[in-house]
Amino acid sequence: MPDASGRQPGGARPRSIALIGPQASGKSTLFDALLAAAGGPARRGGPRGLGTELRLGHANFLGDAWSLLDCPGSIEFAHEAACALAVCDLAVVVAEAAPGRAASLGPIFRLLEEQGVPALVFVNKIDQLDGRVRDTLAALQGQTRRKLVLRQVPIREGETVTGYVDVVSERAYRYRRGAASERIALPPTMREREAEARAELLEALADHDDALLKKVLEDLAPEPEEIYRPLHAGEASGAVVSVLLGAAEHSNGIQRLWKALRHDVPDPQETAARRGIAPDGPPLAQVFRTLHAGHAGRLSWARVWRGPVRDGAQLDGHRVGGIHRFPSGEAQKVAEAVAGELVALGRLEGVTTGATLGAAAPLTFPVPAAPVHALAVVLEDRKDEVRLSGALQRLAEEDPGLTVALDPESAQTILHGQGEIHLRAAVERLSSALGIKLRTVRPQIAYRETIRQAVTQHARLKRQTGGHGQFADVKLHLEPRPRGAGFAFEDKVVGGAVPRRFIPAVGEAAEAATAKGPLGHPVVDVSVTLLDGSFHSVDSSDMAFATATRQAMQDGLAKADPVLLEPIDAITVTVPAEYTPNAQRLLTGRRGQILGYAAKEGWEGWDAVEALVPAAELQDFIIELRSQTQGLGSYVHRFDHLAEARHR
Repeated sequence: MPDASGRQPGGARPRSIALIGPQASGKSTLFDALLAAAGGPARRGGPRGLGTELRLGHANFLGDAWSLLDCPGSIEFAHEAACALAVCDLAVVVAEAAPGRAASLGPIFRLLEEQGVPALVFVNKIDQLDGRVRDTLAALQGQTRRKLVLRQVPIREGETVTGYVDVVSERAYRYRRGAASERIALPPTMREREAEARAELLEALADHDDALLKKVLEDLAPEPEEIYRPLHAGEASGAVVSVLLGAAEHSNGIQRLWKALRHDVPDPQETAARRGIAPDGPPLAQVFRTLHAGHAGRLSWARVWRGPVRDGAQLDGHRVGGIHRFPSGEAQKVAEAVAGELVALGRLEGVTTGATLGAAAPLTFPVPAAPVHALAVVLEDRKDEVRLSGALQRLAEEDPGLTVALDPESAQTILHGQGEIHLRAAVERLSSALGIKLRTVRPQIAYRETIRQAVTQHARLKRQTGGHGQFADVKLHLEPRPRGAGFAFEDKVVGGAVPRRFIPAVGEAAEAATAKGPLGHPVVDVSVTLLDGSFHSVDSSDMAFATATRQAMQDGLAKADPVLLEPIDAITVTVPAEYTPNAQRLLTGRRGQILGYAAKEGWEGWDAVEALVPAAELQDFIIELRSQTQGLGSYVHRFDHLAEARHR
């Protein structure tokens, strides 16, 4: 059991790590392998599907308590990864051994740099290495400003990687499938390569440690402790990032990774200091995920910055209704959580993702990226509408990267998110949770229409139904206005042909008539002038003049050469520079007007392409963009103007 400060018997406080990396890099396999190596359940075998949700697990390795987060790899779930980084002590960046896959790490490294999170790199699938590990390292180094230092050199037998040499201890190990590596004698063929890698490591660390620099300059061999000290300090500051090797599928390198984590992951108090959190004070926690877990109710995954947080405690007026850890994938209820832990807190109604509990000022938390894809949700049975409304609210609470909106014009319920996979996963969760049938369609585009010619239109209403009748006579002049000028009404009646008391009704009816034009869409940028008319002292009324005006507008708009307008968005596409031509071709193929491109500020090797594109062409643009950019392309957009539609 930990003491009051959260320290374990071995002296370390509970620490947390986040496994982050691109899709198919093997994060989930590594997550399971780490838990299994720490005494957890045996790793699940077989192929894995695409992970779309954050996973939380707990382990105890050599007396130290750990919380592990497995982050989804798709760029469409980048916000979940950002939330995990906001609460972890260190990130393990899972990379593939192939140099050609290194570009997919670019956004991840930048996220780490922006948040200032310490990291180490685990090059997974090392058994599939085809080439030199130094080429993989060079490709990865091109994606980050932090200095990557190789901690291990692979040992090969023919073309197969069978083990590694630890560069710091200068010891050699042979991989054993499903077991810890076996120490072997350093192969003579590895001495030169190991010495080269060690010299590169010492040179990188000597830049940050005067004592080590002195030994390097004097050509003296430092002791391992003299290397570990600046290595740990450099990792904690973000100046350097260790690179380890392994194959999680075969449990190769897992024990070595655990040992590196024990030595290199910062203490929770160091992380709190990095976030500007004082070590002393009342319990403090921050929610980083909200989950509606069926019979378990609402669960708020939270980082405990200051503890202990006890079951039943009050945090900012919210009672904690249960504390859960996940040592074997299943929730295990505990009495309290201490500083450094990631746990699930129960029944915190009204507490949203990112909320800070126990502090006067909220802690910073990542903001989701602007949506790039949308789908409209359609119920197969309308009687499920009430259930759907509540489920949509819970879904938005669980996923801040998802927004739900009701379009008043089309009456469609629209989900906005980060891509097709993101939204399809959300719809599947909805359908599964409710047990109802849903389908999705494209959201309707907010087309408008206007007129290209001026017309004068006369309309007369004359009805006699016994008693008072209805009479109104109007003569309207309609003409186009500049784009974006909106609707305007003017009265030019002279001589009292239309009494003043009826003119407001004419103006209101004229404007109301623009709600739907002859092409079926709202009419914009039109001026209407009341030129003349006549009235009856008994039978004229506001209603009569409104009816006559609507008829004049309907007839006049149809004669004034109506034209369909479509919304044009200003878009900025961000892609690795090698894919810039692909992005430009996609934009021009979707009726886009390229305005130019330039290097993306702060993103070496990336470009930002500016263009104007019809909104209708952006409905599935993100899908094709990512298919043409190894899943890396993204964009932001905003409405710019309306333009005559060339085609629909």
